[in-house]
Amino acid sequence: MLTLHSFLHAVFLFVKSLTVKVTKEMHRTSSVLMTGMMVVAVVAFSANGFGGSGKNALAAPIIEEMEEEAEEEETEGSSLVTEAKIQFGLFDTDSEGQQFAGALLEKSVREKQKRQAAAQTEIEALQKQILKEKQEEERRRKEEEERKAARRISVSDEDYQILLRIVQAEAGGCDAKGKILVANVVINRVLSQKFPGTVKAVVYQPSQFQPVSTGVINSVKVSSETISCVDRALSGEDYSSGALYFMNRRGSGSAASWFDSRLTYLFAHDGHEFFK
Repeated sequence: MLTLHSFLHAVFLFVKSLTVKVTKEMHRTSSVLMTGMMVVAVVAFSANGFGGSGKNALAAPIIEEMEEEAEEEETEGSSLVTEAKIQFGLFDTDSEGQQFAGALLEKSVREKQKRQAAAQTEIEALQKQILKEKQEEERRRKEEEERKAARRISVSDEDYQILLRIVQAEAGGCDAKGKILVANVVINRVLSQKFPGTVKAVVYQPSQFQPVSTGVINSVKVSSETISCVDRALSGEDYSSGALYFMNRRGSGSAASWFDSRLTYLFAHDGHEFFK
């Protein structure tokens, strides 16, 4: 019995030493081979020198021990393979995840760049529009200054007082624009080649202003608003569109037909109609 045990144990150690040298991929095959060899050895040994069930019973625990170790090694090998597969799968997943994350990051950066470019384009367009509007406003301001400068006339103190009185007499009951418009007509005549070149000469030209004919111009009391409106008109403020005549249709009587037949109607404001 001891000899059989020693023989089986020696065979087991020999086979086991061989299986250690094989690769992990051959774990299962090596374990099966080792088990098979042990079974063959036991059967052969039993057939040659050991008979009876007692001897076979003695070999059974050793065979079971070897099978258990083979199963453990097979299990260990399978675990290694499974772990490798898991690691490989995780690594592969990480790689794909990194690629996916990189693609998302690149897309996000490009979209951000597009938004920034669009915002920059919009800002530049707005800046150009603001500059254009500013230039246009500056152009209009210059034109207005030039126009006002062209309408400024030199007036003596007497001319100034006469202009104040005729505006008060003709438009004392009108709003500020109505007062400025009457002063505009007087100034337009001064600037025109068709009329005299001073305020006094224009206002006192025969049959031109009814308050002069009636003498009302000499009795009016000039208001502070009239003074302000005349000053504005002398500084170049103008709403007249070049009007040289105005009338109050209700107070003009039959003379209104002369305006209608001889002149070009421009507009009406606060009871007065203006002509050119």
